Amino acid sequence: MRGPRRNSSPQRPQPDDDSDSRTPTSHPRVTPQSSDNGQLLVCEGSSPALDTPIRVSVTMNVLFPPGPPVIEWPGLDEGHVRAGQSLELLCVARGGNPPATLQWLKNGQPMSTAWGTEHAEAVARSMLVMVVRPEDHGARLSCEAHNSVSTGIQERGVTLQVTFPPSAITILGSASQSENKNVTLSCISKSSRPRVLLRWWLGWRQLVPTEEMVVDGLHGGHISMSNLTFLVRREDNGLTLTCEAFSEAFTKETFKKSLTLNVKYPAQKLWIEGPPEGQRLRAGTRVRLVCLAIGGNPEPSLTWLKDSRTVTEPRPPQEPRRVQLGSLEKSGSTFSRELILITGPSDNQAKFTCKAGQLSASTQLVVQFPPTNVTILANATALRPGDALNLTCISVSSNPPVNLSWDKEGERLESVATPPRSAPFKGSAAARSVLLRMSSRDHGHRVTCQAHSPELRETMSAFYRLNVLYPPEFLGEQVLVVTAVEQGEALLPVSVSANPAPEAFNWTFRGYRLSPAGGPRHRILSGGALQLWNVTRADDGLYQLHCQNSEGTAETLVRLDVHYAPTIRALQDPTEVNIGGSVDIVCTVDANPILPEMFSWERLGEEEEDQSLDDMEKISKGSTGRLRIHHAKLAQAGAYQCIVDNGVAPPARGLVRLVVRFAPQVEHPTPLNKVAAAGDSTSSATLHCRARGVPNIVFTWAKNGVPLDLEDPRYTEHTYHQGGVHSSLLTIANVSAAQDYALFTCTATNPLGSDHTNIQLVSISRPDPPTGLKVVSMTPYSVGLEWKPGFDGGLPQKFQIRYEALGTPGFLYMDVLPPDATTFTLTGLQPSTRYRVWLLASNALGDSGLTDKGSQIPITTPGLDEPSGEPDYQLPTEQPVGPSGLPLLPVLFAVGGLLLLSNISCVGGFLWQRRLRRLAEGISEKTETGSEEDRVRNEYEDSRWTGDQDTRSSTVSTTDVEPYYHSMKNFSPQLPPTLEEMSYLRGFTHIEEENMAFPGHLYDEVERLYAPPGAWGPIYDEVPMGPSDPSWPEETYEDTRRIYDRVAGNLDPVETDSLPFELRGHLV
Repeated sequence: MRGPRRNSSPQRPQPDDDSDSRTPTSHPRVTPQSSDNGQLLVCEGSSPALDTPIRVSVTMNVLFPPGPPVIEWPGLDEGHVRAGQSLELLCVARGGNPPATLQWLKNGQPMSTAWGTEHAEAVARSMLVMVVRPEDHGARLSCEAHNSVSTGIQERGVTLQVTFPPSAITILGSASQSENKNVTLSCISKSSRPRVLLRWWLGWRQLVPTEEMVVDGLHGGHISMSNLTFLVRREDNGLTLTCEAFSEAFTKETFKKSLTLNVKYPAQKLWIEGPPEGQRLRAGTRVRLVCLAIGGNPEPSLTWLKDSRTVTEPRPPQEPRRVQLGSLEKSGSTFSRELILITGPSDNQAKFTCKAGQLSASTQLVVQFPPTNVTILANATALRPGDALNLTCISVSSNPPVNLSWDKEGERLESVATPPRSAPFKGSAAARSVLLRMSSRDHGHRVTCQAHSPELRETMSAFYRLNVLYPPEFLGEQVLVVTAVEQGEALLPVSVSANPAPEAFNWTFRGYRLSPAGGPRHRILSGGALQLWNVTRADDGLYQLHCQNSEGTAETLVRLDVHYAPTIRALQDPTEVNIGGSVDIVCTVDANPILPEMFSWERLGEEEEDQSLDDMEKISKGSTGRLRIHHAKLAQAGAYQCIVDNGVAPPARGLVRLVVRFAPQVEHPTPLNKVAAAGDSTSSATLHCRARGVPNIVFTWAKNGVPLDLEDPRYTEHTYHQGGVHSSLLTIANVSAAQDYALFTCTATNPLGSDHTNIQLVSISRPDPPTGLKVVSMTPYSVGLEWKPGFDGGLPQKFQIRYEALGTPGFLYMDVLPPDATTFTLTGLQPSTRYRVWLLASNALGDSGLTDKGSQIPITTPGLDEPSGEPDYQLPTEQPVGPSGLPLLPVLFAVGGLLLLSNISCVGGFLWQRRLRRLAEGISEKTETGSEEDRVRNEYEDSRWTGDQDTRSSTVSTTDVEPYYHSMKNFSPQLPPTLEEMSYLRGFTHIEEENMAFPGHLYDEVERLYAPPGAWGPIYDEVPMGPSDPSWPEETYEDTRRIYDRVAGNLDPVETDSLPFELRGHLV
């Protein structure tokens, strides 16, 4: 074996009885020391068979006790501390396995058991933290250390020596004493270590104590005591008396206790400041009395007395505060207390005294006041007309005396004086009497007694209200006529005078008495007034009132005038007049009241100028109002409203139509109206004729001057009516070039005359040139154009613009998009350049050519420095001077056009022939489905069929009044748009340009504003259809001419049966 050995004695190996081989063993014996802790004990075995010895080791863990603990004291004087000090002590124990367990004890009682160990150094540490207090003086602090193998506890201790000051200083005895007397006081300190010395100070003067002593105190300290006796003087009052404790151990601290010396002595002088004696003061005057005293300790208590009674403020305080008692105030050695008075009668000649101890001062006031009370005494209470009444007025007290007088409602009365009486408050009394004779007019009057003081210029009054009993008397302000509104309320007031009040109010109407308990439509109010509600015109009349009391009766009559809203009784609708004639629109009403200016008239129209009535005469006479029209014009036709307002709501309104009758006026398009259709007997054409006139127009047709036989199945005619606008559509089936290419004449006739127009039915051809080409806007680089399309030849047409810059060879072309547009902006122009512009129309058969002057126009673009805007139509008179540059774009177009023309010239003829053949084959289909049919649909999409097969009428709204160029076959009407989509003015937007003699709106206003139910339904409901025609919904139509037939019926007055049952009863 190797390593530390302690008394080892190896033993020989012993055989193992259970084994065939022998195992050597070794049993060393070691006495461990504390230094062996953690050492290795190694066992090594060797054998010839082993190359290297075999080793095995074990670490020794030796348990041993720790060393004694050590307390590390901060500072040099071990154990000496001061109260309030934070003491930190560290206890350290070294060695020991296991490490030591530490704890702190105070006088044998555990304080802290927290410690920490450092195993590497085998050190245990414990920190004790405590705040030292005086009671810790003499305490022993000890630190104990031990572990599990310690045979005993090792301890290290220290005894505390605590220094502490006194916690308080106390002065016993009273610091208050009268002047020139001794004061005895004792000063005692709380326990301190070491003891403290005591000394006395009065202000900055040190006093010598009469006795001092020291006794043992708590916690090993000492208590110091000092007694003081000295003589006090007046000048010592208010000085500070201090007891101070000091010691060399507490040089940085001072301990003291102070008292304020209170030396008592009396006041030296007392007086009152206020108004001079004998000054006259008016009642209500504010008087200030001040009581002043000099010196005195304690502060003198100043007390106010009035006639030997102490003055106090009332509780709770009165408003206004007549007595205000101030508090004691001090200014230096002067004390004061004020008394503020609002003088009254009781203050007259009163004595006010101020007392301060044995001292006192007094003053007396003289107060002038009006009568404190004015009383009226009567010799009777129940009075009737003719009775005599004696009244006596008494003024109780006043200073100076007053003069008494009587008056009744401002009228002065003669009176008699009576002997005076004794009066309180050292004033004067007075009395005076008056005698009165009573009448009913005196009831409620006041008889007034006035007490006037000339010296005070003040008057005090009292009144006696007369109570005279008399029968009812109606007053002059009694209302004799009461106005009420029908279905409203009415109050028939009563102005009656009676004493006592009337016992009953009885009302009668037409000989019948109204129930005093009330009824469904009346009640009698407490004051006798009659209240009615839901008044009707039957309640109009005289009401008799009878009232009564214990003294008698009285009667009067009151008329009720019931006003009611106007009701139109007669209004002729429609009112008709021939154009140029005169007519009255008469409006008759039933109303109350009838006012001169209650009639007014309105014209119903969308445009503001349509509503003017300046050219019409308004006449009003009684219950009839007239609107007189002289020289009637078409513009005056339409709906009028009679409004009657007599101030009672609601105003009455009645509608009436003014129908101005005039001869037919057929629209005459320029140039001649043409319609195109293929003449191969496979297509159809529709001719449209429109006219205006009232009454309704009858259309007839002629071909080449010969009346057209409408019984021929190839001809179908439909008539439409909308107000004063009428249309006729003639449909020609299986159009033949030989029979139907002719001039058709449409004649419109009514009882006032007739008019006609011609429509040419022609073959499909190239379009006519457009007309009206004009410039609408211009800039240096563009020009805006507008035109009117010409006849399209029966086929869809499109437009192309051809233009050239003057002085520049070649033409430029621009296609108009969309094809059916009538306005276009030509761009790519140069500033300050003259151009010539042509407009071409073309369809599948060719273009319109350039011969028409209306399809070309010269223009000159403005320069860059010129303002753009309206075009200049003046042609230049001479060529511009100087060379003109060739625009690049026109040159390129010209060269390209020449190249293209040379390439396509070979195939042009072939393409032209094939195009003609295809056109002839498909012309029937084009006339049926082309855009021309859409025109017809738009033309009549707002129409509605009415009437029967023979007389067909409809409302019509058209989209254009330009010349009609229609190619139609198998006309098929369409359903109209919804009401919101309809435009009533679009059909007449160009009437002025066509020099039409009638306005575009005519009767549209009446139809649109008062159309009957269903008037906006499908417009072809009653068009008779053939077997192949689509079926139309069946719906009846109400004639628009009857929409005013119910006006008079609607204006009937409200019958009694229409009222609720409880409102239908009579008053009696």
